[in-house]
Amino acid sequence: MPKYVKRVGPKRRLENRRVAIIVAHEFEDVELLYPFLRLSEEGAEVVVVPVEVGLHPRPSVRGKPVTGRYGTPIPLEVFEEGGRYAIRRIDQVELEDFDALIFPGGFSPDALRIMPKVLEIVRKAYERGKIIAAICHGPQVLISAGLVKGRKVTSYVAVKDDLVNAGAIFVNEPAVKDGNIITGRVPDDLPEFCQMIIEALS
Repeated sequence: MPKYVKRVGPKRRLENRRVAIIVAHEFEDVELLYPFLRLSEEGAEVVVVPVEVGLHPRPSVRGKPVTGRYGTPIPLEVFEEGGRYAIRRIDQVELEDFDALIFPGGFSPDALRIMPKVLEIVRKAYERGKIIAAICHGPQVLISAGLVKGRKVTSYVAVKDDLVNAGAIFVNEPAVKDGNIITGRVPDDLPEFCQMIIEALS
């Protein structure tokens, strides 16, 4: 892992913690950006993992970087890579380097959930007790990884039936933690979702 630029200020709760945010095309922009900034603010080293699969945002251009629904590209153009964050390919993700995996929503989870490599990483991270966090449509990845049965979870309402059919206990709350799985409901619940991640990693 690269050495990040040390930020000056009061002691932060996530110093020496490393977090991977995994996204494919058409991720929900704010659900990547808010956790990236909030966890970074607390001292976490953030790695963004763009996976070049899924729906291609308009315009469709060969070689276009992984891009959010509202146009946020990876790399994040206004932040310096190697400063506040780093980028890794999915085949470069070594679980011993990370304390948590985060899955934003949008259409990204629909593509990630059918990728064997992604599901393998999620299952292994879960088995090792890493924090697995997903918001909005993000829990679709957890369903396909077989991690929600008997778990108390939340999500965007469109995913509720999928979760229930997979054996989850659905609750209509901003954010829920059950064991090492944290789920969030919608973008408006990002503060509660991120606070729960911060507390779990502190």
